[in-house]
Amino acid sequence: MLSRLSSLASNGAVAGAFLAAYVALEWVSFLHEYEGLPITPWNPGLGVMFALMVHAGSWGGLVLFVGVVIAEIFVLQSKLEWPIVIGVGAIISLSYAFVAAVARRYLRLDVGLIHLRDVLVLLAVGLLGAMINMIVLTVFLLTFRQLDIHDIFQASAPLLVGDVIGIAVMTPLLLQFVFRRPKIELRQLLSLVPEAVLYIVGTGAALWAITGSGGVYGFRLFYLLFVPVVIAAVRHGLDGACLGLAVTQLGLVGLLQLYGYDARTFTEFQMLMLVLTATGLIVGVVVSERRNSDRLAREAEGRLKEKELEAVQAARFNLVSSMASALAHEINQPMTAARALARSAQHILRTPGGDLTRADGNLTTMIAEIDHAGGVVRHMRDFLRRGRPHVSTIDIRSMLEEALTLIRAEASGNQIHIELDASNDLPPVHGDRVQLQQVVLNLMRNAIDSLVGARQKDGRILLVARRLDAPQRIEISVSDNGPGVGDELAERLFLPLTTSKNEGLGLGLPICASIVESHGGRVWLHARQAGATEFRFSLPLEQLQVV
Repeated sequence: MLSRLSSLASNGAVAGAFLAAYVALEWVSFLHEYEGLPITPWNPGLGVMFALMVHAGSWGGLVLFVGVVIAEIFVLQSKLEWPIVIGVGAIISLSYAFVAAVARRYLRLDVGLIHLRDVLVLLAVGLLGAMINMIVLTVFLLTFRQLDIHDIFQASAPLLVGDVIGIAVMTPLLLQFVFRRPKIELRQLLSLVPEAVLYIVGTGAALWAITGSGGVYGFRLFYLLFVPVVIAAVRHGLDGACLGLAVTQLGLVGLLQLYGYDARTFTEFQMLMLVLTATGLIVGVVVSERRNSDRLAREAEGRLKEKELEAVQAARFNLVSSMASALAHEINQPMTAARALARSAQHILRTPGGDLTRADGNLTTMIAEIDHAGGVVRHMRDFLRRGRPHVSTIDIRSMLEEALTLIRAEASGNQIHIELDASNDLPPVHGDRVQLQQVVLNLMRNAIDSLVGARQKDGRILLVARRLDAPQRIEISVSDNGPGVGDELAERLFLPLTTSKNEGLGLGLPICASIVESHGGRVWLHARQAGATEFRFSLPLEQLQVV
């Protein structure tokens, strides 16, 4: 109950504010009348009310009705009788409430005006509402003899133009800056002051040249106003277009009134202003739409990179978890040997006249075994802790040897023999060492799984690194004597979620491809026949930054 009362109070406050704005704008903008009727080709109050209707709903039509009645009687002091005033208010409010409801319900107008379609829909329904209002209101006034037949064009043209230009200028302005309420910092506002001053000066000069020259020559100069409006739209999108058009419209109306232009000439200028308004809004929303698309693309790219990093990290942990028992065995061997050597050295030192040279040899060998175990742990820790690319100069052979250290125990546990063929004088490459190790480990792990799945008794894996020219690159291959790769699977190997393993995720090879491509190289299935399956990937020798 309290929330309902709070909502009603909030809506009441909004309605009161818009009603006051409408009445004030009617008082300010009333410039001409025809046959005692308040018909003028500039109706900003309607634009304000139409923004309320398309944003908040058709109840804004009731606010418009009350505003029309108040403005006709107390502000404009219309000579129309009470029933006529009530009828005029009902026609205006129902016409625009109807098209606003159509725009919201059936045309799915997004009041944020973030797409060109939304601006075109807004202009179209504004024009439709103005036409419905003009036709019904004209028939109504003719019926009650407030207009004659020969007065129709003189009265209907300013009415139509005034309503459309009011909606085209004021409605987007309110939707952008009142209902959307963009966050603008003071520093940003201050940075825009010089540009705003230049814009106002340029617009003012163009308006003075147009209105001051008078006659046909003034119409010919109207194109000067397109320059500042289009510049504002290109620079700041729809926000700049809305503000630029508002400044231009207010300046044009003020100068036309100052120079005493009649209603017919005023209407003709407003028709030109309507063209300018449509142009400015379309340019502005296209620019905003482009910028919004670029922003969304950047955000999506950022999220994709984050997901890729998460996938890489997940794949790394998955790989390590599968090697955990084998690594424990790999570490246990040197630690067991080190313990035996330590006991032997201890026994020699405690024995009178013991062989100190032998004890020293045992201690030296023990240190080497401990260093070996520590190296395995260090490599695993580095492999796990690194999640983001780190570009460095990489010695290919040492990188491959470290990868073998991590995978050799698992291969040995499955009776698979691994050989490394890599020269010591291979040129270094530039990239992320841990990521490239992960590529090698993934390819070798796939080879092990293939051999184990085929129950290959004499499984062999050959890891080769060689330098190639034209272009200069390092090419690394992982080959095995397993069952090969089927035709159907070979075509989809590097697509996500493609796997031949019962419990596989199908992410290993896509991650490998992503890592290699980020280093400027490529990865491919070089041979797929049984007994000679081979994957290769290449890395350029020129220095690059990993993306």
